[in-house]
Amino acid sequence: MSTELEHSFVELLEKHQNIIHKVCRLYTNNYDAHNDLFQEITIQLWKAYPKFRGDAKFSTWMYRVGLNTAITLYRKSKRRVSTQDFEGVAFKMKAEEYDNTEEEQLKLLYKAIHQLNDIEKALVFLYLEDKDYREISETLGISEVNARVKMNRTKTKLKNILNP
Repeated sequence: MSTELEHSFVELLEKHQNIIHKVCRLYTNNYDAHNDLFQEITIQLWKAYPKFRGDAKFSTWMYRVGLNTAITLYRKSKRRVSTQDFEGVAFKMKAEEYDNTEEEQLKLLYKAIHQLNDIEKALVFLYLEDKDYREISETLGISEVNARVKMNRTKTKLKNILNP
């Protein structure tokens, strides 16, 4: 791959890496699993980047790849996230240390979200990211009406989990 392509990828990845951290937070329960999933999503983004046509915003595309990677790995093994070898990929990216102290107040919400199925988690995640239903439907590959119906059902399910 060209240096220019690599440079633009790293720049976009550094700018939007919090998206990946948030996806990892939804689908993992500990620091090591979080880092493993972050690494795997980064690898999948790098592999797919040459095919990114810019039809959607980079962040929307990043959500889609990140969520699909997390869901695929989550379905394969709910105990542990397996990853590919990272050493062959030369990323020149400065990583921000992930600090979850400011998210401590959301602990109960995350605990409830962890009880949702993988599609419901993705819906809630995108909703909390202030994505509109058009963007949610594009990211998840479902109709806008279906996204609204699923979101209403998921909200009800979350309310029941949080207030039994």
